[in-house]
Parts: sequence; structure tokens; C-alpha cells
Amino acid sequence: RDTAVIFMVDISGSTKGWINSAERESLVLLSEAIEILGDQYAIYAFSGMTRKRCELYRIKRFDDAYGEEVKNRIAGIQPKDYTRMGVIIRHLTKLLGQVEARTRLLITLSDGKPDDYDGYRGEYGIEDTRQALIEARRTGINPFCITIDRAARDYLPHMYGEAGYTVVSEVQKLPKRISEIYRRLTT
Repeated sequence: RDTAVIFMVDISGSTKGWINSAERESLVLLSEAIEILGDQYAIYAFSGMTRKRCELYRIKRFDDAYGEEVKNRIAGIQPKDYTRMGVIIRHLTKLLGQVEARTRLLITLSDGKPDDYDGYRGEYGIEDTRQALIEARRTGINPFCITIDRAARDYLPHMYGEAGYTVVSEVQKLPKRISEIYRRLTT
């Protein structure tokens, strides 16, 4: 296997409650499975408020060992503000571009579409995110989105492509499904 993956985890305010719990559980199960596989991986959470405050939280860098510190960071993931995706995708594309691997994946785990209260709603947020994903593909990175948003079929094909996303319709099934999805993406 020659795979490197970054998990980009949405921690916007809309993930409060059961969604946030399912994200944390999914990340622990997925990390343990990837450790067995030996793939290179990193985990970053993101949120923010306007273009002036786009926040990225390091949960696990590629060179971090998966241990108590990373588990504590996963356990500490809490919902924050908004879902401004374009700038985060661009930054993580640069980080992933520095990793040597035949297969490079940028997997977004989100509960909805790009959104920020300063006008990054609707078409603007979708188009900025789509452009960032196009830029990522040009560098050899394969973006994929795992979402629980049942309305995702209205906008994700435009952003990620017809085969670039999956909808997990029941939040409580996310921890089980995420490992299956990862296996499908990397085999």
C-alpha cells in the first residue's frame, strides 16, 4: 500500500450533539483500522467565522504517533462556528502535496454544505469549494466527501463529482460505515 490521506472534519455549530459524538467515534475507529493497515494519515478539524477567521485544528499530523495525545484531541473535538471550506481545502492540499504516496486522498467528513454568515452561503460557497477541489485534483489529490446531509445530492455532485461522495443517511451508522467507505476508496 502506498496511500496518504487527510481527514478534513467539519466541526461547525450544526454538528452539535449526536453528530459530533458520531464524528469522534468514527475517527477513533478509523484511526485504529488505518494503524493496522499502515497507511499514512492526518486528521484536521475546521470551522471559522468569515474570511478573516478560518480555523484549522490539528488532531493528528502525518508524523504524529496515534496514542493518548491524539485520542485526547479526538475526544476534545467540539462544535464551533461555520463551514467555510474552500480555504481549508487549499491549505490541506498543500500539506498533502508534500507527502510522498502513489494515492493521495482528501476525505471530508461533514454534515452539510459550505456556509458562513458573511455571504459564503449558497452559490458562492459551493463554487468556491468546487474550485478548491478542482485545484486539488490538478495536483493529483483525490477529494471525497462523506456526509449525513440528505439534501447533499442537490449540490455535492457539482462540487465533488458524481462518484466523489457518499451519503450516510443515519448518523448512528456513521462509525461503522466510515471504515467500509475507507476500505472501498483505498482498494
